Amino acid sequence: MSFTPKTQPYSGKINAVTLGTGDNAIVIGGQNVLPFYTFDAPIENAPKIGIEVSDAMDGWDLPGLQDLYAGCTTMAERAKKAEEVPGVDFLCLHFESADPNGANRATADCVADAVAVAEACSKPIVVIGCKNLEKDGELLGAIADALRGKNILCMSARQENCKTVGASVVLASGQKVGAETADDINLAKQLNIMLKKDANVAADNIVMDIGTAAVGYGYEYAASTFDRIRLAALAQSDEDLQMPILAAVSLDTYSVKESTASEEDEPAWGSREERAINMEVSTAAADLTGGADAVVLRHPATIATIKQFITELI
Repeated sequence: MSFTPKTQPYSGKINAVTLGTGDNAIVIGGQNVLPFYTFDAPIENAPKIGIEVSDAMDGWDLPGLQDLYAGCTTMAERAKKAEEVPGVDFLCLHFESADPNGANRATADCVADAVAVAEACSKPIVVIGCKNLEKDGELLGAIADALRGKNILCMSARQENCKTVGASVVLASGQKVGAETADDINLAKQLNIMLKKDANVAADNIVMDIGTAAVGYGYEYAASTFDRIRLAALAQSDEDLQMPILAAVSLDTYSVKESTASEEDEPAWGSREERAINMEVSTAAADLTGGADAVVLRHPATIATIKQFITELI
């Protein structure tokens, strides 16, 4: 007698969101099974990998990163090198120097960089601002307008500026918008509702950034949030939580001491580059198994490892 395995059907399904245009477009989301549960049903769209490209290279001194960007003097030149890294599906432009509490780089200069990247590169584009509410509202709207027709994703709208960002990014410029919260299923749901009802943003134009953390740094909060959101979306068919999830892994993992402490200060910890890669790999793998539909990474070695991880599990 043959054995027929029992599968777990779900009534809910994650929205499929397209980024980019033409042959270079990618789709994130679309599945109706738990992460990598291919024994229950096929995964419609494998998780995607983005590579972070910053407009401020302070601290990007690891040998692997220096080798990758050797000779590059502009953001567009770095982006062109980055999109050629094997395993990369999209570019994530990080405008951290726009922060008024830092370099306070002018919005016009950041927009010029984004336009130059779009002209030089073919991969889909995700944009992350400087985490300053007022500046990001201005910056994301301006970049969205300048890149009309590119079908980019602008991260992120928060509760305080979701109407402004939603209107300028999606309604005015026809782009996709990220909904950013911090490790809380109720806040994530509330922000999605606000974007849909208050800002009139269609559900298939929203991607969630629900927060993550480097492993070992309160990651259990992130893990539980991933699990609860994905189960609510699939098992409970909660339409307000069926948006795909993007996890900006590199922004967290390169700020912790394991990635920043020098070998002179912590000789027992070994190679700083290996530590940074291991933190990034561990966090990305955890996010993907929790339900992330896309991750943003920085180091080429991490990208190679996570690409193999995804390929072997799909």
